[in-house]
Amino acid sequence: MTETDRERLRTTFGEDAERYDRRRPGYPAELFGELTAGPRSRVLEIGCGTGQATLPLARLGCAVIAVELSEDMATIARRHLAGFPTARVVVSAFEDWPLPADPFDIVLSATAFHWLDPDVRMRKAADALRPGGSLALVSTHHVAGGTEPFFAEVQRCYERFDPDTPPGLRLSRSDGIPTDSTEFDRSGRFGPVRFRRYEWEQTYRSREYEDLLLTYSGHRALPQPRQSALLACIANLVDTGYGGRITKRYMTQLAVAHLR
Repeated sequence: MTETDRERLRTTFGEDAERYDRRRPGYPAELFGELTAGPRSRVLEIGCGTGQATLPLARLGCAVIAVELSEDMATIARRHLAGFPTARVVVSAFEDWPLPADPFDIVLSATAFHWLDPDVRMRKAADALRPGGSLALVSTHHVAGGTEPFFAEVQRCYERFDPDTPPGLRLSRSDGIPTDSTEFDRSGRFGPVRFRRYEWEQTYRSREYEDLLLTYSGHRALPQPRQSALLACIANLVDTGYGGRITKRYMTQLAVAHLR
């Protein structure tokens, strides 16, 4: 991904913040038990969106500063966090945000770290931590499972309406997705990376699935009329071939390393 593409695509999420909040799946509850050392942990969250990870942390009693690029996303996150005075949301690009003097126990980024400037993100995240503090990166992967025949068949819609789709693309099994500590290792700032994986499924009706797809940057960036044609093709397949509902399998990965 070029720097221009990264800058353009990372702003698409805030274009319809209410849809994002309504449809984007959250994260498995047990992930947060793995992540925190208990209440009163001081957490910096990078790219909080509408608060899918922020709210569970606040409920655990963590003191959270969440940095979010989109004003509209931040507004919704603040609404969810209204009952938690120890959590606050700051509107800024993380790359531009001045780090406070007090360091953090945990720096967390949930499905957002890859949108940050690669020349800045690891160094600045490390600078934000106290000695021995943790950098935790959460990624969500779409894996084989659920209504498997649908996800094979739907590729015909993508190949027809999205010219960037590789022919014959198929979802990987979760055990076929490698762990990768390269960026942690290359920084020289962190110890060994610990990985945890959680697999789960969610069922969608055709309109709900269309809603979900419009929270992804690639779908949002597809020009009209291709975007509408693609979504219509997918919805028609769900309705006529799968009884109006499909099940999607997710794998959420938590990667945690301690500052040296």
